[in-house]
Amino acid sequence: MRHQNFIIVAVLLTLLSSCSKPIANFVIRDAGKTAPAKVVFNNESKKADRFEWDFGDGKKSSDSLPTHEYRRSGNYFITLRAFKGKKVSETKRQISVEAPLECLVEIETEFGTMLAVLSSKTPLHRDNFINLAEEGYYDDLIFHRVISDFMIQGGDPNSRNAPAGTMLGTGGPDYKIKAEFVDTLFHTKGALAAARTNNPAKESSGSQFYIVQGKKWTAEQLDYFEGSKGVRYTPEARKAYIENGGTPHLDKEYTVFGHIIKGLDIIDKIAAVSKDGNDRPTQDIKMKIKVIK
Repeated sequence: MRHQNFIIVAVLLTLLSSCSKPIANFVIRDAGKTAPAKVVFNNESKKADRFEWDFGDGKKSSDSLPTHEYRRSGNYFITLRAFKGKKVSETKRQISVEAPLECLVEIETEFGTMLAVLSSKTPLHRDNFINLAEEGYYDDLIFHRVISDFMIQGGDPNSRNAPAGTMLGTGGPDYKIKAEFVDTLFHTKGALAAARTNNPAKESSGSQFYIVQGKKWTAEQLDYFEGSKGVRYTPEARKAYIENGGTPHLDKEYTVFGHIIKGLDIIDKIAAVSKDGNDRPTQDIKMKIKVIK
């Protein structure tokens, strides 16, 4: 009888032990998006007290209910490991992230990352910017000219590791880009435009660009610019200039080839830093530009 009781107790302990094992399980919400895709994971694991996520793109998390952003298209395998004490359970799922329909680039800075869409109506500037970004041309260059209520400018290759006090703004590849003025692209806040030197054809610099901060304008002032510059502002552009600001005096003077669609506050943060007498930030603000595919 004692032997039988011992067996029963052993079986019960085994069953209790197996019941205490964690069970890893999760569901992918909002799957199948285009990059950059923010994906929510529903953690349906049981009997676990901690978690390890591997999102398949080099990023990991220990959150119980994580949200993760995939910045590139591709097929990713997500691994969830659920722990309870020394016990562990593992499960995997796959997610597919499609390439964006529009040309998107990320401009990374210490203040955060801006997301820009490049216009298909300015193919010369778009393709040049993408080619340089994919070569790593812009990596670790600085915003060398920053003027509050106006714009932040970068893209001079001479700015990489340039000592304080170095005159910047003349560097770039040995070519220019034909101007591409488009009636629906304006210098509203967040506009991504090509810098240039003075030239009658208004050809753009091969690499230097600026992002508009600007200031707010009245309807009467916009009427003046329409009359003096021969532009016709769309209702959307008028609203943007009045409510968010911009630099309308640059319309039809410099090519706008894109716009910041996420991270407008980062422009304000960069524009507010301290500068020297040449409008260069006293502390270098480096950039990295990545094309989202």
